[in-house]
Amino acid sequence: MTSSSLKTELRSNPVKEIFINFFELTKARLAISVVFSSIVGYLIASDSFDLSTVLLLTLGGYCMVGASNSFNQIIEKDIDKLMERTKNRPIPSGKMSVNTAFIISIILTLIGVIVLYKINPKTALFGSISIFIYTCLYTPLKTISPLSVFVGAIPGAIPFMLGWVAATNNFGIEPGTLFMIQFFWQFPHFWALGWMLHEDYGKAGINMLPTRKKDKSTALQVVLYTIWMIIISIFPVSGLTGDLRLSIVSAVVVLALGLGMLYFAINLYIKMSTSAAKKVFTSSIVYLTLLQITYLIDKIYIWI
Repeated sequence: MTSSSLKTELRSNPVKEIFINFFELTKARLAISVVFSSIVGYLIASDSFDLSTVLLLTLGGYCMVGASNSFNQIIEKDIDKLMERTKNRPIPSGKMSVNTAFIISIILTLIGVIVLYKINPKTALFGSISIFIYTCLYTPLKTISPLSVFVGAIPGAIPFMLGWVAATNNFGIEPGTLFMIQFFWQFPHFWALGWMLHEDYGKAGINMLPTRKKDKSTALQVVLYTIWMIIISIFPVSGLTGDLRLSIVSAVVVLALGLGMLYFAINLYIKMSTSAAKKVFTSSIVYLTLLQITYLIDKIYIWI
């Protein structure tokens, strides 16, 4: 379907257009992946399955992530017009007004906080912290300093641990470890993205790379942070992370996944190419997804 035919179809189907704009504003695919992380965190923490809690976590999690993404697009409406990857978003393309997006953001925030509070207060607290850091610190810092990646890694790492907090109403070494896994994962993931889109980001004055350049130093840091990510990912096998445990078999699987991602990180250091960075980015998504599935299978095996 061509772009013009799609626009014609949307104009003739306003309900469909509303839903599409909403999903684009809230970045539905990203939000769903975040919700998945939270649910996995809940399942590996809980000794039983409570459907009502899972549904609340799903709804509340989507609303909180959707609100963060919506606020982000409001703040970045002008610079989004400058980049190829963002110029067709609802606000810069004129498909949605800023006022409408702001109202949606507020409603999603309120629903998210209330729903997560129904699980327990700590879950709502961490969800609120995530929105605040993403919207008020990370977003404005993107055009100022590459340190934005460090700041953005904090809310980005909360979902995995949020599920544990939802299940236990407690924050300790277990959710802290889950947080650190996803925290260190953020760096090779977003630096690879920053490498891939360096020129496009440059149009809007955004530079995500630690040295501001696609150089050996940046590539080396991708390698080093990947190594740290692998270490923390298999650390629960040591038995030093409280109730968060990992069997030797699962630890070997996670290690193998990590070494696969490390291979692509080293390949980036050697080749220094956009295609190599894309492989790091893709492998990071595969790594996190399979790691979470491995942790979940490991917990299910314990249940059985």
